[in-house]
This record gives sequence, structure tokens and C-alpha cells, in this order.
Amino acid sequence: MEEARSQSLEEDFEGQATHTGPKGVINDWRKFKLESQDSDSIPPSKKEILRQMSSPQSRNGKDSKERVSRKMSIQEYELIHKEKEDENCLRKYRRQCMQDMHQKLSFGPRYGFVYELETGEQFLETIEKEQKITTIVVHIYEDGIKGCDALNSSLTCLAAEYPIVKFCKIKASNTGAGDRFSLDVLPTLLIYKGGELISNFISVADQFAEEFFAGDVESFLNEYGLLPEREVHALEHTKIEEEDIE
Repeated sequence: MEEARSQSLEEDFEGQATHTGPKGVINDWRKFKLESQDSDSIPPSKKEILRQMSSPQSRNGKDSKERVSRKMSIQEYELIHKEKEDENCLRKYRRQCMQDMHQKLSFGPRYGFVYELETGEQFLETIEKEQKITTIVVHIYEDGIKGCDALNSSLTCLAAEYPIVKFCKIKASNTGAGDRFSLDVLPTLLIYKGGELISNFISVADQFAEEFFAGDVESFLNEYGLLPEREVHALEHTKIEEEDIE
């Protein structure tokens, strides 16, 4: 008698906003979610599925299977939708990181090649009028001097890899101070920043092997902290971090 009464009460509540049991609570939540969210923000397909799933289940076996199928569909939809949101968020984050990195590396003027200075006046003007944030590497050389050609070739490569560094070269005889740059001190590297000489290396070829290349010169300058972070390295590092996230 008591069981029949309990079953009758439960059946009386079927179809109302409040259902009994775990399944009834889930159906209420679905219905509440559908009614509480902005209808414009819910795709029509998802809205229909939520409406169907929030209705009481039929006792018909075939209909129950269909509703189970619909339940799986909404779970898959929400999972795919969430994954797309996460992916879009991650893409925005990566894009912002790349933009920040680009701005950091691109701050100030860009050069990309070795400037040939023809006179002492050009030499002084380059040092004095360049922006204070710019590092200037000047190679004092002469044709036919051991190491000068190899250093010029190396600096040409480095100029492409470090476009925010200004690389220059000038013949000792054109500096107006040829007595200070005799052949026995060539090749010489002078590094300036903010109009001040921050490093100088005379007979710099003696620091390298008989044959040396751009990588050797790069390592040498990096030992003294004279080069900024190379753009290629920075971008590759960012790419690796993105792959790790994936």
C-alpha cells in the first residue's frame, strides 16, 4: 500500500520542473541551463538537443535508446566545442607571445648588411648620430691583410642574423688616423654604443684558427656580451615551447 502510494506520488511529479532521483536532477539541470542562458548565444542545434534531453524519458525501449543516443551527441558536442574554445584561446596566446617577441626584437632601427664607410667623417657621424640603443661594430681593415677578408665575410653573415646591430667596415687608410691603425694591428674590431667605445680588439684574427667563420666570430663576441639575442634562436625557442604545449 505504501509502495503504491509512493509510486503514485512520483508519477504525479513526472513532467513538472522538479523530478525525483538522479536522472530527474540531471534533467532539471539541463532545463534550467537552457532557460537561464541567453538564447542568442546557444546554437539552434544544441538548443533543440537540450530541450529534448530535458523532457521526461519514455518508458518505450526504442525511445530510450534514441534518448541515450541524443545524450551521447550532446556530450560529444560539448567536448568538441570546449576543445575548439581551448584551441582558439591557445592560438591567441601564442599569437600574442609572437607579437611581443617581434616587438622586443624589432625595437629600434634595422640594418641587415655591412656598411662601407668611405671617410673619417662618415665614421664619426655613424658613431655620434646613431641611436643610443644601437650597438655598432666597426671593422678596420686593409686589402691583402691576413684575416681581413675572412672577417668581412663573417660580419656579412652576422649582419643578416643580427639586423638590430649596425655592422660597418672602413679601410685604415680612410679613417684619417692611419698612424693609429698600422698594418700590424689589423684587422681591428671597435664596438660602440651610445657614442662610446665599449670594446676594442686589435689583431683580432689572432683569436681564431687559421681559417675561421661567422660562427667563430659570433661566439667570440658573445663571450663579451656584445651581441643581443639572435632572432632565429628566439623564434625557434618560441616554436619549441608551442610544440611542447601541443
